[in-house]
Amino acid sequence: MEGPFIRVEDTGEVVPLRPEITTIGRGRGVDVRLADPSVSRLHAEFVRRGPYLYVVDLGLSRNGTRVNGRPIARRVLDDGDVVSFGAARCRVGGIPREDFAPEVELRRAAAPELTRREVDVLTSLCRPALSDEAFVAPATAREIADDLVVTEAAVKQHLLRLYQKFRIPEGINRRTRLANEVVALGLVRPTPVVPPQRTSGPGESPPPQTANRRAS
Repeated sequence: MEGPFIRVEDTGEVVPLRPEITTIGRGRGVDVRLADPSVSRLHAEFVRRGPYLYVVDLGLSRNGTRVNGRPIARRVLDDGDVVSFGAARCRVGGIPREDFAPEVELRRAAAPELTRREVDVLTSLCRPALSDEAFVAPATAREIADDLVVTEAAVKQHLLRLYQKFRIPEGINRRTRLANEVVALGLVRPTPVVPPQRTSGPGESPPPQTANRRAS
């Protein structure tokens, strides 16, 4: 087979990689679908740049991506590397051999300067994806508008500027790619869920901490 490919270890299926980007996940819309429940609906991407191939964990997966057993964010691949998406394993082949250090991860660019409103839009965009689900699609422009109490047209203008600032090319899954980059750069982080405190009903004793506080 000419060009890079992956071999799915569970099934032995050999899949050639697309010329630019190949998406991996459990969802129906990805290029390579893995049925393992530990795989997110949109889990990672293989990216080809000239003779080189690297894998990108999309940052919204609970189980992460590993290369030869090591967790990665981005990683240049060498022929024969084993890439794990959750518990699903694939072996990479068809990559030209070169004296190149595959252990080196590609450094992410520094975050662009953002306005306060752009930060609000990004936070709202990423909020669904930072839930407890393995992967949930980022918010739509309509959902962001409702969240921020602004017009959908205003949100779309902000998103267009953000695509430019983060250099997100046109194409499918553009909002998802923006959310991935924002989360990977640490600009938006999951907010710990604080369980609601239980209030005492009629005739019930208060929780121990409350009771101790009242007794002190």
